[in-house]
Amino acid sequence: MIQVNLDVMLAKRKMQSGELAKQVGLTSANISILKTGRAKAVRFSTLNEICKVLECQPGDILEYLEDE
Repeated sequence: MIQVNLDVMLAKRKMQSGELAKQVGLTSANISILKTGRAKAVRFSTLNEICKVLECQPGDILEYLEDE
């Protein structure tokens, strides 16, 4: 299973979801879907913009966990 740690990175950067959405060019609803792990897919271009804004690597946001 892929776990999304976007909320962790936002907390580390002291940034609100709305600010990230604005800078990346997404809606707050789409950021929320990503944060909660309900997204079925994420575009590389979106991941690229998120990493650029948060100054992080994709592995800081996405983590693979073995299914239980």
